[in-house]
Amino acid sequence: MVFSSVSVMAKGDKAVSLTEKQQMRLTEITNRVEEIKEMDKSALSRAEKKELKSELTEMKKESKALSGGVYLSVTAIIIVLLILILIL
Repeated sequence: MVFSSVSVMAKGDKAVSLTEKQQMRLTEITNRVEEIKEMDKSALSRAEKKELKSELTEMKKESKALSGGVYLSVTAIIIVLLILILIL
């Protein structure tokens, strides 16, 4: 069985409001990601590339935490549906 890694964001009725500090941090993250995209990565060593990748991963986690919401993978949705079918 193969499952996709596509994520679905389950949102409530109310919108997520960010503080000014959180907005500034999201802007900083966005700017840093753009800088990394524009870099010439061919001149970097393996260790530097690995460090950039881990930095991007951390920024992605932080931005998801700031933006709020619950992220459900396709696998999680299928499991929940199967459990509901078994219960009912």
